[in-house]
Amino acid sequence: MSDRALAHRIACDLTVVGAGPAGLFATYYAGFRGLSVTLIDAQPEAGGQVSALYPAKTIHDVAGFPGVSGSDLIAGLLDQASSYDPRILFGRNAVDVVRDDVVSGLTVTLADGTAIDSRAVILATGVGGIRPRTLPLGHGWHGRGVTYLVPDPAAHEDEDVVIVGGGDSALDWALQLQPIARSVTVVHRRRAFRAHAASLTRAASQGVELLTESEIQAIHGDSRIRSVVLRDAQGAEREIPADIVVGALGVVTAPAPFAAWGLEMRDRKVLVDSAMQTNVTGVYAIGDVSTYLGKIALMATGFGEAATAVNNAAVLIDPDLSLFPGHSTDDDAGAPLDATPGQPE
Repeated sequence: MSDRALAHRIACDLTVVGAGPAGLFATYYAGFRGLSVTLIDAQPEAGGQVSALYPAKTIHDVAGFPGVSGSDLIAGLLDQASSYDPRILFGRNAVDVVRDDVVSGLTVTLADGTAIDSRAVILATGVGGIRPRTLPLGHGWHGRGVTYLVPDPAAHEDEDVVIVGGGDSALDWALQLQPIARSVTVVHRRRAFRAHAASLTRAASQGVELLTESEIQAIHGDSRIRSVVLRDAQGAEREIPADIVVGALGVVTAPAPFAAWGLEMRDRKVLVDSAMQTNVTGVYAIGDVSTYLGKIALMATGFGEAATAVNNAAVLIDPDLSLFPGHSTDDDAGAPLDATPGQPE
């Protein structure tokens, strides 16, 4: 269904805001429980931070996968989420959520004026609008060797790669590129890396050069980067070849609007209870956007939070339902509600 064919008012049981891993699984699970679902995301594609920052990265902490690339994981989650025909709206930004007694629920308003009437809403927006933190010396070299994503590691076969950063993303890129590239050097301005010790050990044993208390002082090249000048804490400088410089300095996030929506916040996260519900009845929050005592911000945690939120939302929508959905192997598990199913866009 095209955007032009959409009415300015849409009705469904549940609106999921955010098409990252947690939001995609919540969309699937809501369909499994028989809810009609509208999934919206401000980005033009699914995946959130995974698609934006590390589509080729191998993820090791998702149950059932010893290792899966970010792009493959998102493709699988999107395929799973689509199995109950949700309405999916990409490139659409939610600007407000309010309780509406006329519709006996909530209304999500989009930037284009579309209103989505729902009995419940799940916020799964992750860290919000994100963009990579840029390299101070990278201006003018973007597209000529400086990048903040490595969507296709194979494209850098037999190249000299310099990665700037000290966290897990920097080491993940190094481990992805080391078997392919001519050389991989990781440059970190602090004394110690923040990445997992196991990643550091693997990288060092596989020939990745790990430099601490060092920074890039200059980039040399012509139409492309050819080399970089590094300076250590003692002021010593050396020039090394570089075909690509990867910035892995984290992300900059846009301020979240949730406080203005009347949601209780803590440390810039949405505070939720054990049902993943916020202080506004019918509004739930899962994944990186949410917080509670003992919260562990992992993708695996977000999947469990999605199931918790959906099951509690299902009972809120229909109090005759059981909170426990039945096992997924049962024939009648997730029996549908008496509701009109959503439609794909």
